[in-house]
Amino acid sequence: MQQITIRGLEPKIEQEIRKIAKGSHKSINQVIKEIIHNEFRGSTAPASSLKELAGGWSEKDAAEFERSIKSCEQIDEAMWK
Repeated sequence: MQQITIRGLEPKIEQEIRKIAKGSHKSINQVIKEIIHNEFRGSTAPASSLKELAGGWSEKDAAEFERSIKSCEQIDEAMWK
């Protein structure tokens, strides 16, 4: 892949990128690549987790589901004889 040169970064942004790189023991290049990938991941990359793919329930939805299946958790002893 060809190189891309970024010019005119605000000093504050450059310092933050350098700080992240140093703190995570990564190269500046790697940190910038991760920032770019994270920006575009939502529209082009596949889901990275099942929760991201399928979504999740709110606590209210989960509690309602638990209440609705409660009767299914009871064992009918007569059926097992």
